[in-house]
Amino acid sequence: MTLETVQNIQMIAETAKDFAEKNIRPHIMDWDESQTFPVDLFHQLGDMGFMGIVIPEKYGGSGLGYHEYVTILDEISQVDPSIGLSVAAHNSLCTNHIYEFGNEEQRMKWLPDLASGKVLGAWGLTEHNTGSDSGGMSTTAVKDGDDWIINGAKNFITHAISGDIAVVMTRTGEKGAKDNSTAFVLEKGMAGFTSGKKENKLGMRASETAELIFDSVRVPDANRLGEVGSGFKQAMKILDGGRISIAALSLGIAKGAYKAALKYAQERKQFGKTISSFQAISFMLADMATEIDAAELLINRASDMKNAKQKMTKEGAMAKLYASEACVRIANNAVQIFGGYGYTKDFPAEKYYRDSKLCTIGEGTSEIQRLVIGREITK
Repeated sequence: MTLETVQNIQMIAETAKDFAEKNIRPHIMDWDESQTFPVDLFHQLGDMGFMGIVIPEKYGGSGLGYHEYVTILDEISQVDPSIGLSVAAHNSLCTNHIYEFGNEEQRMKWLPDLASGKVLGAWGLTEHNTGSDSGGMSTTAVKDGDDWIINGAKNFITHAISGDIAVVMTRTGEKGAKDNSTAFVLEKGMAGFTSGKKENKLGMRASETAELIFDSVRVPDANRLGEVGSGFKQAMKILDGGRISIAALSLGIAKGAYKAALKYAQERKQFGKTISSFQAISFMLADMATEIDAAELLINRASDMKNAKQKMTKEGAMAKLYASEACVRIANNAVQIFGGYGYTKDFPAEKYYRDSKLCTIGEGTSEIQRLVIGREITK
C-alpha cells in the first residue's frame, strides 16, 4: 500500500472509531438485553458513507476498497459486533450482489438508496432444511408470462423484518440439477412477501435475524439478476467476498476482547502484583496478540486480491476460518482473565464471548471453509 493509502485508512479508522464511541457504545447492553435492532443508526451510518463502502460513487457509494471496508468493520465490531454484523450483511451480501450481477438499469434503480442507508438490504440463501447444502433449496421461482411466481421460505436472514430490499436465491430447475438456481430482487410491499419469526439468539442480539416468507410472490422478470440458472454461482462468488466480511468482524471481536483483557490484567492486583505480571496470564495475552496479528495478515492478503479482482476463494476461506476460530479462543481467554467478573454483564468479556461463536457458523461454517480450502489446494 502507498503512504497515501495508509494515511487514508488511518483517517477512516479514526472516523469509524469516533462514530462507534459516540453513537454505539452508550447503548450496547440496552440493545443486547432488549434485542433492539436500531434501524435509525443505519441511516446515520449511511450518512457516514458506511452502507455502500465498496460501491462506486457513480451509484451513490463511497468508492473505497476492501482494506477500507475491513477497517470500518473492525473498528465498529470492536465496540459492538452486532452492529458490525449488520453493516457487513448489508454491504457485502445484498448491496454487493446487485452491484456485481445487476445490469446498469438495476444498479441505478437500487444501489443509490442502499448505499446511502435510506433503505436496508437483506440476502436470502439459507433455508430450514438446506444450510450448508444450499444447492438443494426448496424455494422455487416458476415463470408465468413476463413474471415469476416465488414460493418458499428462507431462515437465519439478517434484516428479514426491517429490510426494504432482499436478494433471494430460488430454484428454477430440478433439485440436484446443474445450474438450477436464479437470483431475484424482492421489495417490501410485494403481495405475499412477508417476514416470519425473529430468532432469540445467544449473541449478536442487536442484529435482527428472522425468516423471509414467499407465498406466491409475483416478481417481474426485470428483477432477475443475471441469467436464469446462474444464481448459485453468483451466491458462491458473493460468499468469497463475504468471508472477508466475517473475518473482519472476527478481527474486531478479537481486538475488543483482547484490549479489554489487557487493560483489566494491568489493573487487577493479586498477591501484591498486577495479574499481567504472572506468566500464566502474560502467556495468554501473548497468544491473543499473536493470533490477532496472524488473522490481520490473512485478511490483508485476501483484501489485496479482492481489490485486484483476482480469484481469492482459498485465501478468503483461510482468512475467515482462522480469524473466526481465533476470535472464539481469544474471547474465551478474555473471560478467563476476568475470572468471575468475566461471567457477569457488568464487564465486556461475556458479550464478546457470546458474539464470537456466530463467526464460526455464518457465511459458511468452519467445516465448510476447510472443505473449500481442501478442494482448492488439491486441484
